[in-house]
Amino acid sequence: MPKFFLTTAIDYANGDPHLGHALEKIGADAIARYRRLRGDDVHFLIGMDEHGQKVAQTAAARGLEPQALVDQVAATFEATWRRLGVSFDQFIRTTSPGHKAGVTALVERMFQRSRDDFYEKRYEGWYCVGCELFKRDDEIVDGKCVLHPTRELQWAEETNWFFRLTRYQEFLKRLFAERPDFLEPATRRNEILSLLESGLEDISITRSRLAWAIPFPEPTSAGETQGTWVWFDALPNYLTATGYPDEVFTRLWPADLHVIGKDITRLHCVIWPAMLESAGLALPGRVWAHGFVQVSGERFSKSAGVKVELAEAVDRHGPDAFRYFLLREVGFESDGNFSWERFDERYTADLADGLGNLASRALQMLVKYREGRVPDTPADTSLDAAGQEATRAYAEAMDAFDLRRGAEAFGSLVTTANLFIQQTAPWALAKAGREAELDQALAALARCLWRLAVLVSPFLPGKAEELWAALGQAGSAARAPWDALAGPPVAGATVRKPENLFPKSLQSNT
Repeated sequence: MPKFFLTTAIDYANGDPHLGHALEKIGADAIARYRRLRGDDVHFLIGMDEHGQKVAQTAAARGLEPQALVDQVAATFEATWRRLGVSFDQFIRTTSPGHKAGVTALVERMFQRSRDDFYEKRYEGWYCVGCELFKRDDEIVDGKCVLHPTRELQWAEETNWFFRLTRYQEFLKRLFAERPDFLEPATRRNEILSLLESGLEDISITRSRLAWAIPFPEPTSAGETQGTWVWFDALPNYLTATGYPDEVFTRLWPADLHVIGKDITRLHCVIWPAMLESAGLALPGRVWAHGFVQVSGERFSKSAGVKVELAEAVDRHGPDAFRYFLLREVGFESDGNFSWERFDERYTADLADGLGNLASRALQMLVKYREGRVPDTPADTSLDAAGQEATRAYAEAMDAFDLRRGAEAFGSLVTTANLFIQQTAPWALAKAGREAELDQALAALARCLWRLAVLVSPFLPGKAEELWAALGQAGSAARAPWDALAGPPVAGATVRKPENLFPKSLQSNT
């Protein structure tokens, strides 16, 4: 069973989860669930980034100690992901003792192997607390960070430890030349290639007078112990989660896939590989950088007043429908738009009138005409052929992390199956006494629903299991043998008509 170690960016612990967080976690979860279907030994890591100046400021504003704040925020995030069916195997927090020890061990290893990678320097520059980064001139517009236009930049002057990132410029160019799929999609890779061509700068990796941080293991020449820059703390979470520095870490490391937002590719595809190379550790297999969720064409930003409350969006049609909408409508590559109107339209057309209607009609006819018993007939109908083609297209899309196209593949099978019902008219076959043809049609529909229960399980995990149970199947759709999709073993099963999978009464009229 091949190992598949999948991670997402850890969420910053200074606010509540929002649509952008949800898109990343749900998309990564769909990939994790698909890889499990394909037989991989998946380890799915998510978690919280809990240090840094922004957390300290938020805690102070609320009259809390930083640890009390991050404990509250972490509990909210974890509960949200559980409600949305995110099947994570590990939830890491950067305030945990194991992570702190791992970061310290990693930095010490880098010093031991590559001492010249570090030097002290007095730094002056504009600092964005929102990004926890010093900003380059091309990242500042009208005196504001382009990613946090409502925040005031802070001028900072202090002597810090620096990491000699410039030393790794040629290494990174070779990495992208030899492994063109290291960063996808291609638009994100081209951005990093452009950055490398324009030249890298060394980076400040400690902060003076920052108490809410992991102490940097090397004091300055003046004897000051500084706080570790939050990204030099956060990026190693993928490594420390494996048990590093204990030898057990090699069971999972290197990560097979990092799933991140497009705004942090420089950190994950330039700084993180350079850190690992400095430490003499293996690089992750791939990085996938998804786009943003936009609301009315604007990037989601609570501080800028562009927002949709996550809990309200989930409540509208339930967790599964929300998952489906984000992955089918917004997608997992480019920026996509969220609107209540499109959410309602997708819910009605794709789920209520599409998959839900198909399941209801097909299972009701099996109950009515065959007392719920699925006939045993050859899998040679046009619907079976369509099911096999949909499975092929689905696998091709999911292997490429094209989740929208994966949803389109099973959606096309739903459309074909509903058309198949109209064309075969099982009610007319029953009335005419054409029993063999009726058996053939009903069995084909049962096989189609078996396929759909499996294929939709990464997107609609709860509803997939409801459908699976209605088909009289033991176990779980999420654990069905992938090879069985070629000929779903549903003959002889006793089915029942489920409760309406997607009731229209849930739809809001607002």
